[in-house]
Amino acid sequence: MTGSDPNADQDGEGKGAASGDSGDRLVKAAHQAAERVREGMKNPEPSLGARLGQIGVLGWTIVIPTLLAMLVGRALDHYFGTGIFFSAPFIMIGAGMGFWSAWKWMHRP
Repeated sequence: MTGSDPNADQDGEGKGAASGDSGDRLVKAAHQAAERVREGMKNPEPSLGARLGQIGVLGWTIVIPTLLAMLVGRALDHYFGTGIFFSAPFIMIGAGMGFWSAWKWMHRP
């Protein structure tokens, strides 16, 4: 090793510690990218139609309990002759039940 390059190998290839580390990082990055591609092939992303369907289901999961509770509240208000005494709390209860149901649906396994 008589050359003036301090990073030169004994074989004279000129590879130093820095280029060897970057080669290892490059190999590791290539393996990670290949693994991501394989994982993507096994578990593809849902289509746009599937995503829109999920949004629709979530919307109806919230709206249906709210409307049903509102109808019960209105019927009770009509029966007892009160203004919105039952309607307002029943709407909130129905919305709460709908949001809880949507939350559970979103976090299902």
